[in-house]
Amino acid sequence: MSAWVTVSRLAVRYMRLLGIVLWLVSAPAIATTYLAAEDFIDQSFEGSPQAATLWLTQAHQDKALAILGHPYRGLRLRYWSRGERSLWILDEVGKEEPITVGVVVQAGVVARVAILAFRESRGWEVRHPFFTRQFERLMLDSDLQLTGSIDGITGATLSVKAVTNVTRFALYLHESVTVGEGVAMGAIEDD
Repeated sequence: MSAWVTVSRLAVRYMRLLGIVLWLVSAPAIATTYLAAEDFIDQSFEGSPQAATLWLTQAHQDKALAILGHPYRGLRLRYWSRGERSLWILDEVGKEEPITVGVVVQAGVVARVAILAFRESRGWEVRHPFFTRQFERLMLDSDLQLTGSIDGITGATLSVKAVTNVTRFALYLHESVTVGEGVAMGAIEDD
């Protein structure tokens, strides 16, 4: 076999390998589910919570714009509650793909934050308890900011921002349904 044929075969193999690597790097991220919504709900309540729907009014969308930087997608949100505890499962885009975040609020204070599904190619470190525990015992101040600071993660800035904003929005939503605004503005109890 000539040297030219050998070089050509190596070049073809190299190009195939390069193509596979480029495809893997550029392929959209596949959703990784860390915790099923049903399991998160079961772990967050003693006994069965009541499922409800909050219809998002213009006032809710205005707050979403102030907190998230954009109106929340959709006309309604499903949530679960029991007593002074509510649970919200919300999606927010990190860089390009949505991150599904579960937030439990007890009497206006964050009780738990968990990443249920992550679809981004970077920033998955936000799913770890060392990050999500930072939100516990925080509240929303009058400027719609958290009452404590959240340490970022190098390389996960947009994911950190998304989880922080979702937590702020969940605190606002909890307040809107427990103070009576949600009932007055269209919270509908499901059976």
